[in-house]
Amino acid sequence: MHDKNRSLVDLDKHALIHPYTNLANHQRTGPLVIERGDGIHVIDENGKSYIEGLAGLWSTALGFSEPELAAAAAKQFDALPTYHSFNGMATRPMIELANRLKDMVPISDGRVFFANSGSEINDTVIKLIWYTNNILGRPEKKKIITRMRSYHGVTLATASMTGLGTCHDGFDLPLDRFFKCMCPDYYREGLPGESEEQFSERCADDLRKLIEHEGAGTIAAFYADPVIAGGGVVPPPAGYFDRVQKILKENQILFVADEVICGFGRTGRAFASDTYHLQPDVITVAKALSSAYLPISAAIVAPTIWEPLISGSEKYDAFAHGFTYSGHPVSAAVALRTLEIYEERSIFQHVQSVGKHFAQRIDSFAGHPMVGDIRRVGLLGGIEFSSDPATKAQFDKLLKVGSFCSQKCQNHGLIIRNMGDIIAFCPPLIISEPEIDEMFRRFELALAETWQMAKANA
Repeated sequence: MHDKNRSLVDLDKHALIHPYTNLANHQRTGPLVIERGDGIHVIDENGKSYIEGLAGLWSTALGFSEPELAAAAAKQFDALPTYHSFNGMATRPMIELANRLKDMVPISDGRVFFANSGSEINDTVIKLIWYTNNILGRPEKKKIITRMRSYHGVTLATASMTGLGTCHDGFDLPLDRFFKCMCPDYYREGLPGESEEQFSERCADDLRKLIEHEGAGTIAAFYADPVIAGGGVVPPPAGYFDRVQKILKENQILFVADEVICGFGRTGRAFASDTYHLQPDVITVAKALSSAYLPISAAIVAPTIWEPLISGSEKYDAFAHGFTYSGHPVSAAVALRTLEIYEERSIFQHVQSVGKHFAQRIDSFAGHPMVGDIRRVGLLGGIEFSSDPATKAQFDKLLKVGSFCSQKCQNHGLIIRNMGDIIAFCPPLIISEPEIDEMFRRFELALAETWQMAKANA
């Protein structure tokens, strides 16, 4: 039993292993303990309020104090607090949510599988695709292609798809069967004098060469987050997905759109697949599906995948995949109410409206002496720092400019996320124009301090 006289910070350091945290530093600094939420704000144990500029983890679309979601959870807890979906069992919230999702996505006659997180659902889709190819007599068609700097999760398989070295280092990853093509970052990867369209063609050619090298008959799927968020907020360059989808169709390679971050209004449309005119065979969602109030994720799969699953039971009997909490009734009820709120309050239209102001405010930092590039769509944006914007030179990694700025933002009551020297903004979708102004005012204060530090260490 723990000592009640010890602080939460001290108890944390002696009990928890934190994800995505420098554990050595954490033993010295301890956690920031968040006690409660209010709209787009969270409040720590000392009563200090912060604008949550990343919506938690790109996820809390309706803010941190939505009573309708708490009521939906309480109502379902009273009716049926838990049940499983194994052996053909089902609950009303799970059935209703599945039908609502299949009607929302740009996939005709899809079917829905539920899990608990983005990592789990992306891992599940890999298994579904491999299983389907076995059923269809294509046992060699198993390789998965993703992009450098993409993020798809941290299970053994999804971390292998993720194109970030930090998710591989020390973990004996990536596994076999997983391959990467180039990141479509026009700012960082584009050649001098190369247009966006030309750059997109070069990216497509890189994918084409990889397919030719490995053999189209061995490649099962191409996996893409429509906007690469965790790798630095990288929207697709002009013409990119038109070219990619053409190559995939020519080579009979499935296209999976990972909408775990982009789904449910983040880009101003229901899905980024709508924003960028994608025609995927699978869409995966999580995070904003329940506004992150309870764990739930889903994959909506086309008939080309779910129909072979049925014939698979003729060969293997039960479809032997699933989780205890797949389609958990309370999570499903909260997710269903979340989708209803998006519609009732015209949240996606709201994003389109305030997104224009968000764009104006983030674009106003162009021309700052340490801002190299600004990227944004809807209510998702990134600012990349450069020691010399004219040449795109990068700061010395030892300076940790992005981390410094992130900490200064926190000091000024703004929580954001840095990926190296890229600062990401992904506020709750309910944010107002005055709140956008205040978010960027706090960032501007932190940026000024970061610039002073960078100049002092030049």
